[in-house]
Amino acid sequence: MPDKIKVLFLCIGNSCRSQMAEGLLRHLAGERFEVESAGIIPCFVHPNAIQVMGELGVDISGQRSKHVQEFQGQSFDYVISLCGENNCPSFIGKTDTSLHWPFPDPISASGTEEKVLGEFRTVRDAIRTKLEEFIADPDYGVQ
Repeated sequence: MPDKIKVLFLCIGNSCRSQMAEGLLRHLAGERFEVESAGIIPCFVHPNAIQVMGELGVDISGQRSKHVQEFQGQSFDYVISLCGENNCPSFIGKTDTSLHWPFPDPISASGTEEKVLGEFRTVRDAIRTKLEEFIADPDYGVQ
């Protein structure tokens, strides 16, 4: 059996987008991918991210927020940053392909609880769509 494809998702806080991406990729194709996530200001896995992922049957409550330095010296096939256009962390290490998939930060949502959860669901679903494209194309990101 060939080695799993190693993927590292990056975001600032490693609390929402990167955590959802980690859980989704592991859920959708964990037999093909070894998945991690990290940030530059790790804090906690956001309860709303845990909740909306649970709606899909994906439990990320056991995941933890990690600093990108934990992966220093490791190599990844893909390093994928998920934050907006500015302030996205970079990975100082060996990677075959770096990608940037900008998604809005659902933490910035305001309003009723249902409206905020709706923002988390929107971002979750957009990440899932992008991951499904990634999984379906064996040459994704290869230039």
